[in-house]
Amino acid sequence: MVEGWPMPIWVVFLVVLALSLIPFAWLAGRAYFRHHGTRAVTCPESELPATVRVDALHAAASTAIGELDVRLSSCSRWPEAKDCGQRCLAQIEAAPPECVLRTTLVDWYQRTDCAICGREIGRVHWVEYKPALLTPERKTIEWEDVTPENLAKVLETHQRVCWRCHAVNAWRDRFPGFDADEPSSQTS
Repeated sequence: MVEGWPMPIWVVFLVVLALSLIPFAWLAGRAYFRHHGTRAVTCPESELPATVRVDALHAAASTAIGELDVRLSSCSRWPEAKDCGQRCLAQIEAAPPECVLRTTLVDWYQRTDCAICGREIGRVHWVEYKPALLTPERKTIEWEDVTPENLAKVLETHQRVCWRCHAVNAWRDRFPGFDADEPSSQTS
């Protein structure tokens, strides 16, 4: 330790180094959060809906070293079309929020009423109390039952259902003799 210095020089060096990395970490974090998540796109080759995931870690790392490089980590058309030109990335760059699948679904449910009970569906919770869908045959299904390729058709042909009505219908399907009333549109 140098006399007159309150701490070793290497500690000062490490603090300065850490502070100089903050802008790079901020840019990398911003790129990661902008590019992570499942996205719905229209495949430029087949002109059919596809679900893709951007390699968010690669996008973050490339941003941190100076130039953003975006590439896919998965696609619903792979492995058949694995060597495609990934031209769908232009759609993601042009409108990233609109391509995120969850954003599309939240917007679809926003300010709508349940097709069964008539109550407003309200804020969408993707972990608990997920809203569901009412098929044209009047059966409720969960989002896990929808393939990404069929998303556009499902949004056109199915109706929005609140979690409560879906739970009652699922119970009825599982126990056909169970007689439960539809949730009423009046609050108790």
